[in-house]
Amino acid sequence: MWQHLTLSSLGVIDSAELELGPGFTVITGETGAGKTMVVTALGLLRGDRADLGLVRTGTDRARVEAEIAVPEGSSVEETVVDAGGQLDDGVVVLARSLSAQGRSRAFAGGATVPAGLLAEVTDELVAVHGQSDQHRLLRAAAQREALDRFAGEPVKDALAEYVPAYTRLRAIERRLDELRTHAQERARELDLLRHGLDEIAAVEPVTDEDEDLKVEAGRLGHVEALVRAALGAHEALASDDDAGSARDLVAAASAALDEAAGHDPDLDALAARVREVSIVVDDVAGELSAYADGVEVDPARLAVVQERIAALTTLQRKYGPTLADVLTWQEKAAARLTELDSDDDTVAGLEAERDRLEPEVRRMAARLSELRAEAGERLSGLVDTELAQLSMPSAHLVVRVDSADGAALTAHGTDDVELLFSANAGSPERPLAKGASGGELSRLMLALEVVLADRTTVPTLVFDEVDAGIGGKAAVEVGRRLSRLAEHAQVLAVTHLPQVAAFADHHFRVTKDDDGIVTSSSVVRLDESDRVDELARMLAGQEDSATAQAHARELLELARG
Repeated sequence: MWQHLTLSSLGVIDSAELELGPGFTVITGETGAGKTMVVTALGLLRGDRADLGLVRTGTDRARVEAEIAVPEGSSVEETVVDAGGQLDDGVVVLARSLSAQGRSRAFAGGATVPAGLLAEVTDELVAVHGQSDQHRLLRAAAQREALDRFAGEPVKDALAEYVPAYTRLRAIERRLDELRTHAQERARELDLLRHGLDEIAAVEPVTDEDEDLKVEAGRLGHVEALVRAALGAHEALASDDDAGSARDLVAAASAALDEAAGHDPDLDALAARVREVSIVVDDVAGELSAYADGVEVDPARLAVVQERIAALTTLQRKYGPTLADVLTWQEKAAARLTELDSDDDTVAGLEAERDRLEPEVRRMAARLSELRAEAGERLSGLVDTELAQLSMPSAHLVVRVDSADGAALTAHGTDDVELLFSANAGSPERPLAKGASGGELSRLMLALEVVLADRTTVPTLVFDEVDAGIGGKAAVEVGRRLSRLAEHAQVLAVTHLPQVAAFADHHFRVTKDDDGIVTSSSVVRLDESDRVDELARMLAGQEDSATAQAHARELLELARG
């Protein structure tokens, strides 16, 4: 419920505060006083586009702000918190600021938010019906939604069963379409994968094999130099030539040290190390000799190794750059090949599931059609009754639910729902856009709201001159029905009819002051005596007219009765 609304420098309104309560609230005032600015303020808080012309002349900024009690279980709190705002004891503060330079800022729960977020929040908190909002009822989707809302739980339950099944059916059809549409691309991908896997399989690479082959190729390509180096080193270490070898020199050094052994521990330690050198020299010389004897000159093996390296390099160039990358590509390609090869089985499985599911979905859609057709007949009768009370005794609403055999399935079933209207007896029913005037459409909207009142999920309903173009007894019935709506929701109405205003629980008047330079308006709450004066003004244009005041009191008594 909307609890408090503040307007500052908005249009002709300098400053105004409205303490709003439950029940039926009306806003009245002289023509041009700015009473529709209240609805304009609500529009701004619903995320409507900011208009520079709304900023009051001579001021820099206009601002509107509302405190709204959020219904329990609403998603509003989550939306506001996710945007960085917060609620205070279940109340959210929404605000909109407009600068004279054309900039606009929106706030929710104390946080700056996009204006679009206000629309998301207030969709759950208020529904506004005005001359422009009536046009939504001309849309086919809005007409279907109104019928489903009236049908209540049976249609809601049927949709809860239908929608998941329909969603799955559409997913199957999209997947089948994708598989068939891309069949040629799939065939090309299969050929490329098979070719690549065949190339790799022909080589049969092994992890790190390329590095091992490079080492072997280096050795095979330099056999003679390796043998020559090993033999040369062996000769230097262990040759029997007169020139002497390293082994002979070390032996001589060891013999010289042995002559002084036992006289100095330090020298004895050095002598031991020389003996160790002698052993090492002998070992290395032996290993060099064995290495030289073991090296084989094998040109054929070198050719094999080089050919193998070339084959691996080709794979690396195509699927690498490293051999590890080649092996990874091989693994992924094999998995992808299996997946693509299974597409035929996938298509067959999806087609079987589709053939099983589609009749079920159509059965559910047919059930929806039956429920809507039955609800449409009841809705038509109830709305006709309401229209008769609104001085349209011959008006007739037809709710047409068309669902041809084989009609395309949609997220809402197969039905085309259309509201047809005839204002006079004998006139053919026509679509609302062609069969109803503005005033007739206003009353039709009100009749629908009354019929749907106990099914409304929005806590606040706002009517902006929904009584335009009517008067007399019909106006009384409009007031009575708005009052009846207020038993189920908070109702705010901007009206110029005293018959409607008399039924209100709360009455605000927009007053205008014109000093010849600037027009200024304010909003005041009326007590009982003030209401009589205002209703008298609305009736006769004279607040102090005894006859008008008597009529005003009569209207108030009628409303209370």
